[in-house]
Amino acid sequence: MHFAAMPNEHAQKGTVRGVVTEALPDTLFRVAVEGDEALLCYLSGKMRINRIRVLIGDRVELETSSYGGKGRIIKRL
Repeated sequence: MHFAAMPNEHAQKGTVRGVVTEALPDTLFRVAVEGDEALLCYLSGKMRINRIRVLIGDRVELETSSYGGKGRIIKRL
């Protein structure tokens, strides 16, 4: 059985840029987003597989959902 993705699934996610302010255990990071408070973020699967290092002070692009909560770091700039 094949399940197709819902058409609005990608429309709900938005990408924003921020700066990593704190590195936490289990590849969690606190990221300061422009015009907002700090957001708790985790690394995307591609960044884990390719072992891309993220350090404090790095500018990153992250994906947020419309539901709030955690963000996902998808690119290091």
